[in-house]
Amino acid sequence: MGSAMGSAHFDTVVINGSVGTGKTTTAEGLGTELEQLGIPGAVIDADWLRWSWPAPEGDPFRLDLALQNMRAVASNFRSAGAQVLVVAGVIESLEELRRTEAALDASRLLHVRLAAADGVVSSRLARRHEGDAVALEWHASRHPELAQILDQAGFEEELLIDTSGRPVSGVVDEILAAVTSR
Repeated sequence: MGSAMGSAHFDTVVINGSVGTGKTTTAEGLGTELEQLGIPGAVIDADWLRWSWPAPEGDPFRLDLALQNMRAVASNFRSAGAQVLVVAGVIESLEELRRTEAALDASRLLHVRLAAADGVVSSRLARRHEGDAVALEWHASRHPELAQILDQAGFEEELLIDTSGRPVSGVVDEILAAVTSR
């Protein structure tokens, strides 16, 4: 970690996108860069906050559970000194974004939406789900559906980044520039 404390213009960065666009990888990379700049923070992968079974009636993606857990985890990280929370997850609507912002107790939120070409996503999903044909099939069919939902969600303010053919470091640098205005 760097010896001089850096500063950030946002207290929360939500990295959104369809499956296979690079949300978790980007969040991890951004967390590493913030740490090297001496900006206290934490990375949260929302998928881990919702991974339970069976899904409650009417909430197939366990959004309510994820938000309850997010509220507790964010509070703990902020109490421990985190100045920036980096959250990777799928947020399908403006209402979900507002609920997420409230759960994270965010006062200055940067919404980043990652996108990628279908062929790029297919390759990433094939690597991620190698040996698990059921998961690969589900994610491969979910991608175009989810990409369309996100395109039509009407997000008012977002940093939209196409990750196709870009190294993770380039995507992270673009987000970092917005966070730190360096």
